[in-house]
Amino acid sequence: MASWCWRCAVTDLFALGERPRVMGVLNVTPDSFSDGGRYAAVGPAVQHGLEMTAAGADLVDVGGESTRPGATRPLVDEELHRVLPVVRELSGQGVTVSVDTMRAEVAEAAVAAGAQVVNDVSGGLADPRILDVVRDSGAVYVAMHWRAHSDRMTRHADYPEGVVAGVRAELGERLEAIAAAGVDLDRVVLDPGLGFAKTQQHNWELLQHLDEIEQLGRPVLVGASRKSFLGGLLGTDDAPRPVDQREAGHLALVVLLAQYGVWGLRVHDVRATTDALAVLDRVARPS
Repeated sequence: MASWCWRCAVTDLFALGERPRVMGVLNVTPDSFSDGGRYAAVGPAVQHGLEMTAAGADLVDVGGESTRPGATRPLVDEELHRVLPVVRELSGQGVTVSVDTMRAEVAEAAVAAGAQVVNDVSGGLADPRILDVVRDSGAVYVAMHWRAHSDRMTRHADYPEGVVAGVRAELGERLEAIAAAGVDLDRVVLDPGLGFAKTQQHNWELLQHLDEIEQLGRPVLVGASRKSFLGGLLGTDDAPRPVDQREAGHLALVVLLAQYGVWGLRVHDVRATTDALAVLDRVARPS
């Protein structure tokens, strides 16, 4: 396993700061909804990761499996082939790397290659062995609310008790499972899972009630960047705003969420995000 100080990584990521942690999205996939295919080769992927870091990303989230609605899963070997060279190169150049995976094999190999964070969109449901990897490696763990894989998740957007109560209860259950696996909860971040088994209205309700998710006692990461609920709001039901034209709307959310005090933001356009946060900080700073 690559030698790195996980206690140092935890201290750095969870130290109190003046702005949310910025997690830059690096999809090394051919089919992601926003930038699929742009960074499928190692060279362009590493270059983009370095550019995001230079633009102010606190960590770069490397993912080898698209989780857009309807996506099919790659084989484990293919995901490993996509992810590991990029994780190794970026971590070797001092970048704090997160691996975006639901698979224990990929998480274990990525941590061995230098990743310091495991970002699991399934919160341990897709592959419970991933919790053992997190426990044994000491990595920071991001557990997202999730109900089903991408090819069928839209059929699971039913919350009789209300989406906020449902997500909170199910994330609470995940925290219990994570603790039972022996993972230190001080290393756990929660993500409400915008767009995953959620309608557009569900996403807005969750954003309006993040305080109820925070009542679970762990920091919250929000990933709203370029998602379809923004396209629906900014366009029409028949013609959502295209993916590459949603950034202005997303930046409004960035500013609101930063003022709210979320722990982290998972974003595609790091420069635009850090610029917006810099302006917000300057306005709020005493003369």
